[in-house]
Amino acid sequence: RHARQQLIQPLRDPPVPVPQHLHGRRHQQKPNDCCIDKNCDGESETEYRARCTTDQSIDHMIRIVVADDQALVRKGFTLLLDSEEDIEVVGEAADGAEAVELAHRLEPDVVLMDVRMPHVDGIEATERIVRESGDSRVRVLVITTYEVDEYVFRALRAGASGFLLKDTEPAELVQAVRTVAGGDALLSPKVTRSLIEKFVAIEEPAERSIDLLSPLTDREREVMEKVARGLSNDEIAEELVVSAATVRTHVSRAMTKLHARDRAQLVVLAYETGLISAGRSGS
Repeated sequence: RHARQQLIQPLRDPPVPVPQHLHGRRHQQKPNDCCIDKNCDGESETEYRARCTTDQSIDHMIRIVVADDQALVRKGFTLLLDSEEDIEVVGEAADGAEAVELAHRLEPDVVLMDVRMPHVDGIEATERIVRESGDSRVRVLVITTYEVDEYVFRALRAGASGFLLKDTEPAELVQAVRTVAGGDALLSPKVTRSLIEKFVAIEEPAERSIDLLSPLTDREREVMEKVARGLSNDEIAEELVVSAATVRTHVSRAMTKLHARDRAQLVVLAYETGLISAGRSGS
């Protein structure tokens, strides 16, 4: 079990237990609840996650919509996910338009979204789902054929919470769904760096002003830049000579001030505003 949990590391804090009356619904996570009234300031990121994963788990049925234009792939994902006790596939979509309709009608926790589909592709569908989900906060997990796909950055910009490869091991897919359902972004630091740099380099210059970051303190802006460079919380803590818990607090406050859904969106904002640009990742 421990090995499975280590396959994919969440990028934000683990989820808190969901009250009984919210089972099967989207649940707003409160950042860093795990550290409240606990002396965890000296913990590393690994120690923090080990404790919090034990203390707090997703205690509700995770509702999923699977969107893929290939029926065999779609059915395979459905059978795999439905076999888990805490996951229920509530709908299947053969294209992006159907995925948007099901997300609006069923309000799932997560939409597992293929990017290359007819009529309405996964990027447009992701943008519409994120924009229209409102308080239900439906999250989109993009699944793609290639490790660095030209669509992935645009999917993240549209609001996706992360991405997986289609050749991902079954256990990794299941853990990924739980991670995203819990409110975390599914992007490892190394993937963040390589993916964002490659595609920001070919995008038009960002139109979003650096003034968008004005609510941030100097330290929050510094931490955000390091997140965009692909550093983990432990690596940021080491560079700034602070604890990992302090870094988590800065990341959480930056997301709150910038209305970012998750860490992946912080990365996108850092590049869009020019806080960091391709080629500056290794300062």
